[in-house]
Amino acid sequence: MLRVLAVSLALTLALEEGFALAWGLRGQRELGLVALASCLTNPPAVLLYHTTVRLWGWNPAAAAAALECGAVLAEWRCYRAFSEQIRRPFWFSLAANAVSYGVGRLLNQLL
Repeated sequence: MLRVLAVSLALTLALEEGFALAWGLRGQRELGLVALASCLTNPPAVLLYHTTVRLWGWNPAAAAAALECGAVLAEWRCYRAFSEQIRRPFWFSLAANAVSYGVGRLLNQLL
């Protein structure tokens, strides 16, 4: 399980930092905030996903949707409170998480 958490977090950090750069964010403070928000939301989301789906038998799509919504909202609050560059923090959070989740799903299908 630790390997799954580590790979997921590393991939999320790489994708969301890349997305932040493409969005136009610059500076150690802003990019650090993106990394911190990802570190805050990714490990609990992955752990809760595996718990709800494997141990409790929840529907994987429903669990993923609920957890991604939670991650988007938590990151949005972080960006809204602390970012000096993100003008539309909700849309940034939604788009960054959509890219990260989508690429992760694609990689899981290919591997």
